[in-house]
Amino acid sequence: MSGPGRTMVAMSVTLTDTDLRRRADELLADLAGPDARLRDDQWTAIHALVGQRRRALVVQRTGWGKSAVYFLATALLREAGAGPTVIVSPLLALMRNQIEAAGRAGIKAVTVNSANVDEWDELYASIDAGEVDLLLVSPERLNNPDFRDRVLPRLTATAGMLVVDEAHCVSDWGHDFRPDYRRLRALIAELPAGIPVLATTATANDRVVHDVTEQLGLGSDDDTLVLRGSLDRASLRLSVVKLATAAQRLGWLASRLDELPGAGIVYTLTVQAAEEVAEFLRERGHAVASYTGRTDQDARLAAEADLLANRVKALVATSALGMGFDKPDLGFVVHLGAPASPVAYYQQIGRAGRAVDRAEVVLLPGREDRDIWAYFASLAFPPEPLVRHTLAALSDQPLSTAALETRVDLSRTRLEMLLKVLDSDGAARRVKGGWVGTGEPWVYDGERHRRIAAAREAEQRAMLDYLDTSECRLVFLRRQLDDPGADEACGRCDVCTGTVWSSEVDGSAEAAAAERVARPGVAVPPRKQWPSGMKELGVPLAGRIAAGELAEEGRVIGRLSDIGWGARLRSLLDGEDGPVPAEVLDACVRVLSGWGWTQRPVGVVGLGSRRRPHQLAHLARRISEIGRLPLLGTLVPAGSGSGGQQNSAQRLAAVWNAFEADALPDLSTVTGPVLLVDDVIDSGWTMTVAARTLRTAGAPSVLPFALALAA
Repeated sequence: MSGPGRTMVAMSVTLTDTDLRRRADELLADLAGPDARLRDDQWTAIHALVGQRRRALVVQRTGWGKSAVYFLATALLREAGAGPTVIVSPLLALMRNQIEAAGRAGIKAVTVNSANVDEWDELYASIDAGEVDLLLVSPERLNNPDFRDRVLPRLTATAGMLVVDEAHCVSDWGHDFRPDYRRLRALIAELPAGIPVLATTATANDRVVHDVTEQLGLGSDDDTLVLRGSLDRASLRLSVVKLATAAQRLGWLASRLDELPGAGIVYTLTVQAAEEVAEFLRERGHAVASYTGRTDQDARLAAEADLLANRVKALVATSALGMGFDKPDLGFVVHLGAPASPVAYYQQIGRAGRAVDRAEVVLLPGREDRDIWAYFASLAFPPEPLVRHTLAALSDQPLSTAALETRVDLSRTRLEMLLKVLDSDGAARRVKGGWVGTGEPWVYDGERHRRIAAAREAEQRAMLDYLDTSECRLVFLRRQLDDPGADEACGRCDVCTGTVWSSEVDGSAEAAAAERVARPGVAVPPRKQWPSGMKELGVPLAGRIAAGELAEEGRVIGRLSDIGWGARLRSLLDGEDGPVPAEVLDACVRVLSGWGWTQRPVGVVGLGSRRRPHQLAHLARRISEIGRLPLLGTLVPAGSGSGGQQNSAQRLAAVWNAFEADALPDLSTVTGPVLLVDDVIDSGWTMTVAARTLRTAGAPSVLPFALALAA
């Protein structure tokens, strides 16, 4: 093996099993120190990959040493004259850690990703020259047209080993489904004979193991070595604390955070909740930061560094903080809201307690958890008619995703996911400029999607059962993950010990939390750009919205996903079409009085509604009365209006020309802003078109106001 930063020299020799084990031990000493010893399963995997050139799936808990397997196997294969190892890894943060660890092992590792575009040509030349031992790429990179057509064929022909890290991402019922992973099946099928393949994950039950093996085309159970170790971790102390309200849960966390050992992670189910909780904890004097998919890259790196160095007590995070984050002394994991499956839950709590004697794991479930689960489940694979319609929209001429939105009524997220699945199945192909159809026959696997839905429902029921279980909590979770030998009680959880966290909440903390979750008011920026391709839908709009047609920044009481107002607003909007309750009207007054507008509105216009006409009429009238503003009338929708469209283009088309201002007074005579009142702002296009209607009718400016923001 070479020293750090230098490429190892291939010896082109074949070692006996004894010599291979001796050399593996020598390399391990270089990697982890002279006292390090290979675990039996680590050696079994290395021997299968290097000595037998087999395919293997390794399911072992975080910290077990899966990276040591592929680093040592890479070194041994390179010394035997093999080509570079290709690791498919899901996160840039994880890649950075892997490159640093590989360097300590004397392995030359590089990555090709969106953050180092300027280095690609140099990296490709190094790969061609045989100077790279290990290449890390994201699954998305495999279908980048330039990478796929320019680099991948050579890698496929010359790779010494393929590693699929975090392989549970290939599973449709996994907690972090990544459709780009499905392309690996085709890549694996194209590898020359005798090229070993390793798939690794920290958490997978039998269903996920079967799914990963099937999706990656690893072969039958007899062909693929499957190594599954115990998921027990002797440091974890699992507890559940049930509290009735969001304010009590938030107050409990604020008053107990300093009692938790070391530094840790507070997980939430939504981005908005993470940001709100972090803000509240900072208000209560705690050093915390939020970490979500909305956090920019520099802020993520800074937050990770702060947690690693114990400069913060906690990161308040969504599942965006998980794979690839390595802090062996993480002292606690708290969940504000239960994840939708035991697999997802164990994946997250498994970040704690790797190098400490005691780590606290506390779950604070909420009544809104199931609503959030239902929302994410609604983003599942589309029904067959929509898929067929998407395929029919594709041709041999590239179409961008935005252009496809004018032809297919799917949200951007679901459309991109569908296209990636169709690509991996060979029915579509990503090219420069967009997507094309291949014309290849394609079968909608309805039975598979039904199995996925049933598995998801079963895992949600299991998560609810976990909250009330009378058996050892760790045993319960390990059984859900089909962990072999998961029968012996841990003796550490709240069920085993009978010692539970007190559900009492400090009075001042609860009061502050109650004030925080009851605090109404969210700013809503206006739409400023029309979706592209609207002429395809018969809508003559393009480019930026004209200044004389724009709405001003709007306000709502809260988001439907808020930890405070979310549940109350969902209940109101899902209920009967009746008057707006007094507490909601009070919140409207608080939002309006705290708006800070440059000029007070001079009148109120209500938006007509087909679903809740009485509620909206009552809301507009009461705002008019309380604010002592003239009620100018209602902007009545004409035609069919919006009917549940999914993406921006379709939603805009549905409300284009939907409103008529004929019944309103002459708005060119008003001397200030008009307050436009609706119940929910979802995509924002209804408000945008309604505001445009008022502006073109003469209103000098429009202030949008609604009860809730759907996002």
